[in-house]
Amino acid sequence: MWLIVASGNGLPGIERAAQTLREGGAALDAVEEATRLVESNAQDDSVGVGGLPNVLGQVELDASIMDGQSLAAGAVGALRRCEHPISVARRIMENTAHVMLVGAGAARFAAEMGFASSDLLTKDAQNAWQEALTEFIGAEELGRISQRQHLLPIVRHLMDKRLQHGTVDFLACDQRGNIASAVSTSGWPWKYPGRLGDSPIIGAGNYADNRYGGAACTQYGELAIRCGTARSVVLYMKMGWDVAKACHEAMFDLKPLLAADGGTMTIVAIDAQGHPFGITSRADEMPYLVMSDQLHKVRRIHHERFSVA
Repeated sequence: MWLIVASGNGLPGIERAAQTLREGGAALDAVEEATRLVESNAQDDSVGVGGLPNVLGQVELDASIMDGQSLAAGAVGALRRCEHPISVARRIMENTAHVMLVGAGAARFAAEMGFASSDLLTKDAQNAWQEALTEFIGAEELGRISQRQHLLPIVRHLMDKRLQHGTVDFLACDQRGNIASAVSTSGWPWKYPGRLGDSPIIGAGNYADNRYGGAACTQYGELAIRCGTARSVVLYMKMGWDVAKACHEAMFDLKPLLAADGGTMTIVAIDAQGHPFGITSRADEMPYLVMSDQLHKVRRIHHERFSVA
């Protein structure tokens, strides 16, 4: 038995992951390979190349990866000029005693590991940034934004308009029963420089444990951090609940935060027996994707809808 589950924007990578698993490859390799393909997809403005930048016009990437067999994990935050943060995260997991590196330290580590420096800001992303900011500060001020003493009023104004953004999630179970998870994102558009969401936070944005299952989140990352959402799903499965009930309970944990702070949350999960499930509070969320040894092509499954009201 093997299984790969992805968020709706994981289509560029899911068949590659399925091929790896079909050929007897490791879940950890499958989720990394799949995520790399999404990170290279310039048409996705929430991940990697083409990701929307922070308020200064800089693309900062977050990613994490977890091995459900050993509970080893690696993560990067606010990483600039590197196309594949998921692979840097795996190198951290496998080559250091650390779990997370951020900012300049993460960039230095990536260079030491041989990752090439690259320009991640596409023309479309730059145009979107310019359009968003000129509504607030005017075109004549845009070129001097890095010299401004106060960025917070701009960030607050722009982020109030957009309480979530996308992430790519992958969960895999290989033929040996090993589970792995991977997430990658460019984070909240126009964010304050250095902001981290849930994607690089093990236990918030993703978690994997061979004994029980795995989970990954997307949308309003700050809330997943506050509730430890991905880890909660896995812990509820540890309590003996099925994957659907575990995801529902994690959403109930989030419900007061979603009601008070706005925004939405989406969770995808699998249990140790290979059952997938997805739940969302967002009305227009794309279906999540599943491939397995029982399915010969990608299956799109609508998330169960969770009402915050």
